[in-house]
Amino acid sequence: ITGLVVIVTGAIIQSNYYHYSNFVGDNFWTAPIVLIVIGSIIFVVACFGCCGAAKESPCMIITFSIFLALVFLAEIGIGIAGYYKHEELSGILEKGFNKTLDSYATDKGAQEAWNLVQSEMVCCGIKGPEDWEPIYKNDTVPRACCHRMPVGVNKCTREYASTEGCFSKLSSYLGSKSLILAGIGIGLAIVQVRGQRENWCALKLNTRN
Repeated sequence: ITGLVVIVTGAIIQSNYYHYSNFVGDNFWTAPIVLIVIGSIIFVVACFGCCGAAKESPCMIITFSIFLALVFLAEIGIGIAGYYKHEELSGILEKGFNKTLDSYATDKGAQEAWNLVQSEMVCCGIKGPEDWEPIYKNDTVPRACCHRMPVGVNKCTREYASTEGCFSKLSSYLGSKSLILAGIGIGLAIVQVRGQRENWCALKLNTRN
């Protein structure tokens, strides 16, 4: 069950990062992928451990414990990676936002990325609607900035645009996912340590008997 939970959690976090890949870059979602892989390994190793406990095989339990120790080290690594990703997130996002804003006029991918983040995060520009002035040269902003417009108004301007920038909203959203990633890594490591202790106790009891 723990393995399946890890796989699902890793997949959810991975989808969140990939969704905004234009702003966070390709290397930012390495940890969620590793989490998915570890979840798959945990599932297989857990089945192996259950068989060892059922057959009361010291060899299988020892092998299970060794694999569990390796998984423990990987989970600690994920926890640390999640924490550092949270610390680096602001700088990565700032660079991504500036890059896509500069290429907005000629890059269709940048246009789609901005339309996506402004629509879903209910925001406009990096820090506000005024960030679009160098591109539109007037008070007009992308249509995705206007989430509530009066009836009869078809032109999206700063007057009707969201006043909050996308940087703070996306940073907060993805930052929470990074902390979840760190918490899951450390939390699972603690659970694995307890489980391994119980396995060793069971092994000693069987050896005495």
